Amino acid sequence: MRSVSFIGLNDIQLLHCGEEYFPAMIEAFDAAQSEIYLETYIFSADETAEKIKAALVRAVQRGVMVNVTTDWIGTGNQASRTLQREFDATGVEHRSFNPWFVRGIARMHKKLCVVDRTVAFLGGVNIVDDMHGDDDHGITLPAPRWDFGVRIVGPLVATIHWEMAVSWARLGNLSLRTRWATFREQQSRKSTDAREPIVAGLVVRDNLRNRRTIQNAYLKALGGARESALLANPYFAPGRKLRKALSSAALRGVDVTLLLGVGQYRFQDVIARSFYPKLLKAGVKIVEYKKTQLHGKVAVVDDQWATVGSSNYDGFSLFVNQEANVVVIDAGFAEQLRAHIERGVADGVAVDLSEFDKIPWYKRAFYHFAYFIYKNLLRLITWGRSAE
Repeated sequence: MRSVSFIGLNDIQLLHCGEEYFPAMIEAFDAAQSEIYLETYIFSADETAEKIKAALVRAVQRGVMVNVTTDWIGTGNQASRTLQREFDATGVEHRSFNPWFVRGIARMHKKLCVVDRTVAFLGGVNIVDDMHGDDDHGITLPAPRWDFGVRIVGPLVATIHWEMAVSWARLGNLSLRTRWATFREQQSRKSTDAREPIVAGLVVRDNLRNRRTIQNAYLKALGGARESALLANPYFAPGRKLRKALSSAALRGVDVTLLLGVGQYRFQDVIARSFYPKLLKAGVKIVEYKKTQLHGKVAVVDDQWATVGSSNYDGFSLFVNQEANVVVIDAGFAEQLRAHIERGVADGVAVDLSEFDKIPWYKRAFYHFAYFIYKNLLRLITWGRSAE
């Protein structure tokens, strides 16, 4: 398992929601001269997605190589076929990840992009309009989806480009010799201990050697926390280790706040609430965000360590999804992200332990029953390896 490889001298810009993310991405596409790699779980069929497609086509018409990967489940079978026809007609190369589960149960949940090996984009933002539900495009949200991405310029871009190029190649018809050479090259990539601002590292999950890399980055940050930890995520069903890390940090005096998205999936909300009593008793503050769809997967620890990415706090993300986060060690970046999370907390509803205890016993029993079903379903899917 690979540790985080930190690299200094990066320029990293935090982008809040698609309103900031997509114009920056389109600007990069329109300036592209040689190549574009784009990976997204969802490539919608709305006005925003059409603007992205148009920018990709403009790049192809200038002679730029454009490679796009979408997830078959996330984008949908029919939409994936439509994208394939449209891209085939315009010269954009498109590959759908794991159609009909031919490569097992793994899903490509990353949101990555690299343009000309000089600028990269990463985060939780799918190619879907801010005001449309990402699970049902017919749903209009009450406010723009709460999500984040980053724009990266600097040495870290080379690492992201390498990951994307390898992922693209793996979806093609690679010989065993090429696959082995790729594996050996990946093994040879070593961590550095950079100290120059802005120091950042790419953290990926590929369900094989790097299954726990993102989780371990969180565990290390929480284990070293001394003052505060703010974490935001839409799908909360963490393993035992992360739950223990949150509780342990709170018990030793760290101000731990969880901002959780609710209202999108009823079953998910019920599972999340099964964890509330123990976390609240340990001193963890829990805030439910109901203003709109919370989709951001972000955290700030001690105003120095921060992460933005696609990884959720649930077993399916840990054992099924391929994910990508960036970990940033920079006070300025952390301060900016903290301000956004604090505004989200202010817009949310705090969960009070005394009020939670007043919930009828049969509802609380249902919360635990839902978790029991979820846990055993996950164990079945992951061959019993979901207890982390």
